Order: sequence, then structure tokens, then C-alpha cells
Amino acid sequence: MASTEPATPETADPTPAPPRTLDERLRDTRAKLENDVDLWVATSGSPGGVHLVPLSFLWDGAAFLISTPRASRTSRNLLADDRVRLSLGPTRDVVIVDGTAEPVDVADLGPDTGDAFATKTGFDPRTLDEPYQYFLIRPRRIQAWREANELRGRVLMRDGRWLG
Repeated sequence: MASTEPATPETADPTPAPPRTLDERLRDTRAKLENDVDLWVATSGSPGGVHLVPLSFLWDGAAFLISTPRASRTSRNLLADDRVRLSLGPTRDVVIVDGTAEPVDVADLGPDTGDAFATKTGFDPRTLDEPYQYFLIRPRRIQAWREANELRGRVLMRDGRWLG
């Protein structure tokens, strides 16, 4: 029976699984984008400096939708500099996304999209007293890898286009 304890240097398998094919990585990455709820958002901008925060997201098959308080450092950074880096998954099964963020006002969001975001993430910023800002993040580059043996071939999207 497999142990449920976290691996330590003494118990970790020293031989990682063989690297996945491009098709396997694409399938695994798309599943993570569709099924995960939270990710890390890294921003930089002159008003707030570099900042990293966990946020919930909705993936529509082409872009991520996130929401954060309008007065937050993340929001201020994205309004000043639209470049953003996202990270999903643990360090041994990571997806890194470089993209650009476009602000979307609640009035322009559309009820279906707002409802889908609320259902997926478990919270609805439209109902809060504090004003929230939505951002649509379009990926430009997506990378995925598990171990060092997957560093080669880790780029799955380049210039906004899936490879393969």
C-alpha cells in the first residue's frame, strides 16, 4: 500500500517518470486549466512594485478571467502594466503562463460570464460592497513540466498559439 506521507529525500523515488510527449503535456495542461480553481498571479508595475497573490480563475478555453479588489496592488499593477505571469499546480507538475491582462468592468462582463465565474470559483465579486476589477488574461506563452527531464519541450504555446 502506498504511503500518504509526503516524500522526503530518503523516501522520494530517485528515478522520475519518463518525460511526457507533447500530446500528453497538452492534454494534461488543458485539463489543469479547465479543472483547477486557483492560481498564482505575479504582476509588476510602478505603482505597487512586484507582487504575487493567489486568486481564483475561470478558463474559457482561450483566456483566464480573474477578479481582485480594484484598490489592490495586483489591480493597480495590471492597470499600469498589462504583463502578467500565472502559475498553476505544485512545483513538480507546474504550468507557467505569460500573458497580457485587459481590464473588464462589471457592467461589460455580461451576466453569463459573471455567473460562470461565480459558479467555478465559489464567490461572486458582483455582490460585494468593495469594488472589484475583473481582468481577462490572454496567454502568450504556456510552459509545463514535472521534472528536469521535461525541461526540454516545456513550451506548449508560443505567441498565443498552441503547438502540436
